[in-house]
Amino acid sequence: MKRRHLIAAASLVAAAALPVHAQGVIKIGEVNSYKAQPAFLEPYKKGMDLAVEEINAAGGVGGRKLELITRDDNANPGDAVRVAEELLSREKIDVLTGTFLSHIGLALTDFAKQKKVFFLAGEPLTDKIVWANGNAYTYRLRPSTYMQVAMLVPEAAKLKKKRWAIVYPNYEYGQSAIASFKQLLKAAQPDVEFVAEQAPPLGRVEAGPVVQALLDSKPDAIFNVLFGADLSRFVREGNTRELFKGREVVSLLTGEPEYLDPLKDETPNGWIVTGYPWNGINTPEHRTFLAAYQKRFNDYPRLGSVVGYALIHSVAAGVAKAGGTETDKLVAAFRGLQVNTPFGRITYRPEDNQSTLGAFVGRTKNEGGKGVMVDYRYLDGANFLPSAAEVRKLRPAN
Repeated sequence: MKRRHLIAAASLVAAAALPVHAQGVIKIGEVNSYKAQPAFLEPYKKGMDLAVEEINAAGGVGGRKLELITRDDNANPGDAVRVAEELLSREKIDVLTGTFLSHIGLALTDFAKQKKVFFLAGEPLTDKIVWANGNAYTYRLRPSTYMQVAMLVPEAAKLKKKRWAIVYPNYEYGQSAIASFKQLLKAAQPDVEFVAEQAPPLGRVEAGPVVQALLDSKPDAIFNVLFGADLSRFVREGNTRELFKGREVVSLLTGEPEYLDPLKDETPNGWIVTGYPWNGINTPEHRTFLAAYQKRFNDYPRLGSVVGYALIHSVAAGVAKAGGTETDKLVAAFRGLQVNTPFGRITYRPEDNQSTLGAFVGRTKNEGGKGVMVDYRYLDGANFLPSAAEVRKLRPAN
């Protein structure tokens, strides 16, 4: 009898020691470059937190609350893989999400394939994540470099400029964007020439020599892919040396407030950009999101806020459709999954695991010493993706 009591007591202790995960919480592990890219990722984290709070307040997913566990990858692919492994083995996460930098996104794409774990890449833009390096376990939320370049190229072609100079950060995202721009602009305007190419290392642009090299090439127009602090240095030096005077500039991401805001009174007028004009979007879904975000944080959202918010809602919708968090069920549930976001309803395409989230295209304006987007319109990502037949040529069988 005493032995039975001891076994029962031991069982109770063991049950009490079980991780919360086993008692019904859905654990979302998120890996990102928080220290290296705070301009985008601090608002992104707020967007995730808001979504988690909303979903949990409404009862969770199938009665299970969400728990978000974040880790910093130190902007290093090796560290990203290490902390992802830790999230799986120690934290017992159900879903792996995140990454910002494209080469880190690719590292976790491969990790997901090797470990057979579901991975939702929120922000990395390289096309390889869903095409050349794509796999069944990896889905991606944000519109890719190809998609955003495809949105910009018709505007670039309308300029009818022959001599183009290009500048980009020399890592996967920049290389992917430039490859798409050259391919698509050449198809739209066969006589185009690329007369200069500057590719400084990420975060270490020497703006003076870069701007001077572009000036020396005497381009008619410039395509820029720099962002963050690199963009600010480039714009400052370009303004000083009058690089942009009388020249059209087409620029990826520059209309996002996390990159436009720091330019302040140095904001150039008239650049054609992708971005997020948060204070001018008048759709019901965005008004609801904006009001909730401002009430919660007493601040306006950045694009990162929208991405983080949509990422968590995507996970919740996927788990609900799957009826649980088993990897194979999640993989299947995300095929064709539809999710409501602040930009409207999106679909995760079954042919390449890419969402149809779109972007705004417009022009920059220096309005009272602050950069804003004007003359913008929202472009649905579904209209800027290759067909299923084309994807079969781009993506390995899996």
